[in-house]
Formats: sequence, structure tokens, C-alpha cells
Amino acid sequence: LKEWLSLALKNPVEVIEKVIPDEQDLIEATLIELVDECHCDMVLTTGGTGPYPRDVTPDATLNVADRIMPGFGEQMRQVSLHFVPTAILSRQVGVIRKNSLILNLPGQPKAIKETLEGVKDEQGKVLVKGIFSAVPYCLQLIDGIYIDTKPEVITSFRPKAARRENVEK
Repeated sequence: LKEWLSLALKNPVEVIEKVIPDEQDLIEATLIELVDECHCDMVLTTGGTGPYPRDVTPDATLNVADRIMPGFGEQMRQVSLHFVPTAILSRQVGVIRKNSLILNLPGQPKAIKETLEGVKDEQGKVLVKGIFSAVPYCLQLIDGIYIDTKPEVITSFRPKAARRENVEK
């Protein structure tokens, strides 16, 4: 994720990395810490989103959420269905807690990249948009921060009225 973000974002970002076990109380506490104490604008989790009894990341995420953003989970499954039929088993969610966007991503690096960037043909043309095309505008709406992406990796979408000529942090 850190490498992908460095390739995809025009803005510099600070990354806080946490590796924790699949324990719901610990996941909830970590999400709360990252949002409430560290003031992260976005929290990306990886893995723990399937039907296994130990896959509790979506449950923890929903428990700390103020608002659910169902489109993110729907789009992640839509993208993944182009690669694997088991995408329907995913319970990935997107939520807002305070002024932070929390997204549950798949656990495999290849699937993370596909989910973020979308489905592309052999020439690199996007056939199905990845979720990250909506993330910069979502963050702008939530808390007014303005980030932008490098179009050679992922093109972010904003209505014309929400675009700025100069990217600010």
C-alpha cells in the first residue's frame, strides 16, 4: 500500500503502519486510535474480510463507524469479480468515522492493486473504475483536504466545481 500510494498520489503523505492480529477488539481499538488520536484522514486495512470465523475486520470497522459508505464495498466486489468468482464472499466495507475514511481492502497485494486501480484492458484503458478514483473527492467532502492522483496510475474524479488548479495538502 505504501509503495502504491507513493506511485499514485501527487501529494506527499505520511503513512502510519500497524500490523495487528485478527482480533476484533484490537482492530476496533487500532481504528479508533488512528482516527481519534493520530487524526489520519484515511485508514486502509488489508485482509480479514472473508467468511472465515476469524475474518472480523469488517465487523470491527462497522462497530467504530459513524456512517457507512456502501458504494466502496460494492465497487470492490464488482472489480474483484472480473478476476475471481469468489469475490462475492468478500465482506469489505467503507465507512466514515469522524473526519476519516476507513476502507477494508483485500489481503493479497495483487488484489489490493486491482481494487484500487480497477479493471484495465491490455492497452491500460480502464474498463471498470477502481475505488481510488473516488477517494480524493470523498476526502475533500469529508474534511476539505485536497489530494490528487497521477493519471498514469489512477485518475481521480471530481465535479468541475470541486477541482483546484494547484494541488494543496
